[in-house]
Amino acid sequence: MESTFRIRPIEPRDDVAVAQVIRTVMPEFGASGPGFAIHDPEVAHMSAAYAHPRCAYFVVERDGAVLGGGGIAPLDGGDAGTCELRKMYFLPALRGLGAGRALIATCLDAARTAGFRRCYLETLTGMDTAQRLYERTGFSRIDGPMGATGHFGCNRFYLREL
Repeated sequence: MESTFRIRPIEPRDDVAVAQVIRTVMPEFGASGPGFAIHDPEVAHMSAAYAHPRCAYFVVERDGAVLGGGGIAPLDGGDAGTCELRKMYFLPALRGLGAGRALIATCLDAARTAGFRRCYLETLTGMDTAQRLYERTGFSRIDGPMGATGHFGCNRFYLREL
């Protein structure tokens, strides 16, 4: 079966589309107030934000349009062996095609290559489909937040050994 999507590293030309995905999807799940990633300054310039050592961000295209993305970076306030799966969001047209599983695999490969030993992520109640995906891809729920992400609106936390 031919893939209905393509995953590739972010480029500066993708910044507007990625910001639009994030700003569209997060409110869909009630994540638009203070304490959520939608307000992070990097949202407007994702390609520059992830152009640093041990960082990677990937976009997911379908029919030439960027419909989603996600990446990894060192966990702010965490130890050197832990990265964070960041800003993984998909527009509805991309959901249910296997892109989430494929993007997580791509991100975790990038994390291993960058020398990370664990991957952490934050989410919230209501993002149930995403949480099932995280669990199916080897993430385990943990009791509380790690690091200092500033995302105090999140209330579900996961960790995976790499």
